[in-house]
Amino acid sequence: MRIQHFIYYTLLCFVLVGCGASKNNKKRWNQKTTSSTSYSDASGARGTVLKKRNNSLDDYANVLGVSKSSLKNKELYYFIDEWLGAPHKMGGLTKSGIDCSAFIAEVYKNIYNIQLPRTSRDMAEHIKKKYTKDLKEGDLVFFSFGKRSIDHVGIYLHNNKFLHVSTKKGVIISDITDPWYGKYLERCGSFKK
Repeated sequence: MRIQHFIYYTLLCFVLVGCGASKNNKKRWNQKTTSSTSYSDASGARGTVLKKRNNSLDDYANVLGVSKSSLKNKELYYFIDEWLGAPHKMGGLTKSGIDCSAFIAEVYKNIYNIQLPRTSRDMAEHIKKKYTKDLKEGDLVFFSFGKRSIDHVGIYLHNNKFLHVSTKKGVIISDITDPWYGKYLERCGSFKK
């Protein structure tokens, strides 16, 4: 009887703590963005602020360290602007929560009219490999965080910057040469149609 009570109270605690964490995440997502909030953690771009919405092409060019005219696919950046800051949710498919492979598939479907496989591992099987120095806007970058297989994907933008869904920060622009990402970069290249 004591064991049953212990199990019951332990499960009850997990449910209550889990629900509290969920409410806090929702609260953070709905908060107004302040001028100090940035949706880029890319080195070289730190201190440059990207808001959750209504960034201009100049803002993106500034974060990426390129001229505005270098942003060839303007629709890509308008699409990014709609999703910037959307939270991570494993298996999620919407702006209220999405995972990395679903987000990248959504970008490819809407911007390039290409249907990608659902998982990052499957996507990686369909690329023409490139060296990082040869990457172009829209190429895919794949990571393996502590496992032997690929478990994360992003889209290359410019100057080693890439778009992805961070488990802690949601949809964000990061830098593949930052120690954290560089250490786990597994493969990159363009998708073979």
